[in-house]
Amino acid sequence: MSWGTELWDQFDNLEKHTQWGIDVLEKYIKFVKERTEIELSYAKQLRNLSKKYQPKKNSKEEEEYRYTSTRAFLATLNEMNDYAGQHEVISENMTSLITGELTRYVQELKQERKSHFHDGRKAQQHIETCWKQLEASKRRFERDCKEADRAQQYFEKMDADINVTKADVEKARQQAQLRHQMAEDSKAEYSSTLQKFNSEQHDHYYTHIPNIFQKIQEMEERRIVKIGESMKTFAEVDRQVIPIIGKCLDEITKAAESIDHKNDSQLVIEAFKSGFEPPGDIDFEDFTQPMKRTVSESSLSNSRGEGKSEPKFGGKSKGKLWPFIKKNKGAGPEDFSNLPPEQRRKKLQQKVDELNKDIQKEMDQRDALTKMKDVYIKNPQMGDAASVDHRLAELGQNIEKLRLEVQKFEGWLAEVEGRLPMRTEQPRRQSGLYEAQNTSAVNSCAQDRESPDGSYTEEQSQETEMKVPATDFDDEFDDEEPLPTIGTCKALYTFEGQNEGTISVAEGEMLYVIEEDKGDGWTRIRRNEDEEGYVPTSYVEVYLDKNAKDVYKSLQKISE
Repeated sequence: MSWGTELWDQFDNLEKHTQWGIDVLEKYIKFVKERTEIELSYAKQLRNLSKKYQPKKNSKEEEEYRYTSTRAFLATLNEMNDYAGQHEVISENMTSLITGELTRYVQELKQERKSHFHDGRKAQQHIETCWKQLEASKRRFERDCKEADRAQQYFEKMDADINVTKADVEKARQQAQLRHQMAEDSKAEYSSTLQKFNSEQHDHYYTHIPNIFQKIQEMEERRIVKIGESMKTFAEVDRQVIPIIGKCLDEITKAAESIDHKNDSQLVIEAFKSGFEPPGDIDFEDFTQPMKRTVSESSLSNSRGEGKSEPKFGGKSKGKLWPFIKKNKGAGPEDFSNLPPEQRRKKLQQKVDELNKDIQKEMDQRDALTKMKDVYIKNPQMGDAASVDHRLAELGQNIEKLRLEVQKFEGWLAEVEGRLPMRTEQPRRQSGLYEAQNTSAVNSCAQDRESPDGSYTEEQSQETEMKVPATDFDDEFDDEEPLPTIGTCKALYTFEGQNEGTISVAEGEMLYVIEEDKGDGWTRIRRNEDEEGYVPTSYVEVYLDKNAKDVYKSLQKISE
């Protein structure tokens, strides 16, 4: 089956068919391009959807995510981000493996097709030229034969006429011979041209055209194979992300299975339990007796009054304060007395550390100048030793001032640490830790929180809570030993850490992970020894070191 032998006379149709094949290939490229655009648009919409329903920072929504159902929803949102990422991968792979590859192939195919059909047209033009030469030689031979016949007839007529002179007859005879000779030459030329044409025609239809058409056939078959391979790649690109998409769906299922309705019900109790006992039965009051109206001890009013004498802990049992408190825009007191005790202790410790670093820098400069002075003393030609005395005196004064500042802040720090309760080895995330340690101190304020009818107000409860040291979540910021690195992460987006406890990151920046997301949507990272904090988990792509992660979990179990 060869186009050269079967379709030797279908040059024009083959030209149209191969052009149609290129059009089909370009149509498929356009189809894949539109598919990639749809995938990108879908991924963008999924990301926007996930971002839309992410909890807003420093809002009431963050408190809602202590429930297992809302944490599962947050996990679903995070998995949807990964799900969207896989659709972006589909788009990228289709663009590089199909669209880009086929676009280059189409350009090469057009050049090859143009070359083959150019050779075909050239062969057609050559055989047509040979045919024209044959026709011209044939007509010339025919004309010369007719001229020779007329010359012969004229000679015979002159020879038969007795009135014509002998000279005229001789002239007519010579003319007839000349015409016969020209006819013989034309015959020989026509015969030669005919043989040449037949040879060229045979080569044209049995050699040149079959070869050209065979190349065109091979080109077309390669195009068909190429589009088939591209369709396989189209399916394979989708198939490659199916395991990851399945993993995302498995994580969503796992999050859904982690929902504990009993735990959520208990959290509601902890959030809204007042601590008061229900009112008892009301005794019958006999107004027929001339006696003073009384109320039994089990009456509602008495039960409310008892709430004042019996120490009960009411209000929402919030065992921790959210660490990301908005920074005050205005300049606060130098001793940070406007902050809660634990936050104040952190600020003071941070200030002491900064001052100690400044002292160390000044001392390093002083040591360097002292060595320089010694060199100048030993080698006066290198410099004047007295020229550094003024700078050494300035450094000494700066060090003394900084030391005084350190003493001042250390005094405030010691005052704060003396007021804070002693820390225990209990789990840091246990809800209601502070209430268990300071029940009597909090209960002493119960009467002040009560309204005239025995209830209490939310505002006063919250005011009391702000005075409670945050021994729960804040302990994570006060570890004496730095947390070990359990992996690395890459910032997907730029994050401006404007709240206390957060850290700013730039898109594409690589950092160290020191604490995983524990369901609150935040991951703790470290840039260097002095810079660490929290960033939204959805803003980073985490690469955990399995061995470090196992050690970290083991240490957590031991501490618990």
